[in-house]
Amino acid sequence: MGLLIYSNQISVRLQYICKFIFAERLNCAYSITQHAESFEKHDGPKINYSNRTISGDCLQLMPHGLLFEKGIEDQKIFCFDFEGQKAFFKSGLGYRFDIFAASFYLISRYEEYLPHQKDFYGRYNTKNALAFKEEFFEVPLVDIWINHLATALQQQFPSFRYAMGSFSFLPTYDIDIAFSYKNKGLLRNAGGFFKRPSLERLSVLAGFSKDPFDSYEIMDTINHQFELMPVYFFLVAEKNSVYDKNILPGNASLQKLIAQHATQYDLGIHPSWASNENGEMLQNEKRVLEKIAGKTITKSRQHFIKMDLPETYEQLLRNGITGDYSMGSGSINGFRASTASAFYWYNLKTETVTQLKIHPFCFMDANSFYEQKFTVEQAAEELLYYYRQCRQVNGQLITIFHNNFLGNAKEFTGWAKMYKSFIAQVNAAQ
Repeated sequence: MGLLIYSNQISVRLQYICKFIFAERLNCAYSITQHAESFEKHDGPKINYSNRTISGDCLQLMPHGLLFEKGIEDQKIFCFDFEGQKAFFKSGLGYRFDIFAASFYLISRYEEYLPHQKDFYGRYNTKNALAFKEEFFEVPLVDIWINHLATALQQQFPSFRYAMGSFSFLPTYDIDIAFSYKNKGLLRNAGGFFKRPSLERLSVLAGFSKDPFDSYEIMDTINHQFELMPVYFFLVAEKNSVYDKNILPGNASLQKLIAQHATQYDLGIHPSWASNENGEMLQNEKRVLEKIAGKTITKSRQHFIKMDLPETYEQLLRNGITGDYSMGSGSINGFRASTASAFYWYNLKTETVTQLKIHPFCFMDANSFYEQKFTVEQAAEELLYYYRQCRQVNGQLITIFHNNFLGNAKEFTGWAKMYKSFIAQVNAAQ
């Protein structure tokens, strides 16, 4: 018999978080009722999500109130220790905190809708986040909570059954600048040479050396050897700018590269910096990529992880995107939404569950190298740490690597070797 949840009110927020916890994470049958009599008579696992005392055996979960509110208000949050992890929305009776409301707060990114300080790039500053301030940014806290709740239910109700999914690994690649020197045209190469004279540039352009950002054969070899199914995100801005330095999409070599990858792998759009506040520009870039690839594009990841809620996600939905891979930090590796599991985006502005599925990442090479100033050895340790965190909760590890990190550029020496070694370890543990 399935799990029955009693609540005085059945709000959209409550339905959303219960579906995430019980249907999407635990794969168990459940239903929600407002009828106390039906709840009392239910002969199976039960959660009383109310302040009301109901006779019979049930798990008491006192509601904080967040799931019955509408709109966005500053929430007073005080964290405490719960089974060796942080928790908040503490309860004085039954289960020690409102796991439903706390999980909703984190995966909805509630705090990002509130007034907040931006970072240098105009993004939500990770250091503002509750997870960073309370030092749980590096763990998939919501998944850990869910595992504990499942155990508590099973201890109280031996008939409670659930079937959590298994760990999975999804490598993804961002192709911001497909080549360092090749296919940039005479003017860009001449300007680059005068700014930074380089024999390497001349050797590559003369055809004597391989372009340092050309790591596509390396990636192909790794993908095929370990039977990976990665997603490649291509930046196809039609004009270059300070942050959009891609090879322009009219270039024949870039088109060939995209078309070759489209026959083997999933592709996604990497919306340009300039398109972040321009829906028409995003629409044009998506159309260009689809024409080159010869297939419909439904996946996206923001360039520089530049996003604002709810505007960025609303724009993606308007342009036919159903899967976003931007949910992570553009400065510090970790779990932005405190989960290693995919979830559907809840739009707090409209109080609706959308069809945009969010696939959070927790490791990006650029964070380790540029922001955290890690050596390749330290980055390898960090990558293994996040692998273990995701595996422990049966989540999905999504990594971001850029082609320039995996080529033969001197500043990234050792990164390709480290990445292949990591993939081999993951494969051996499967």
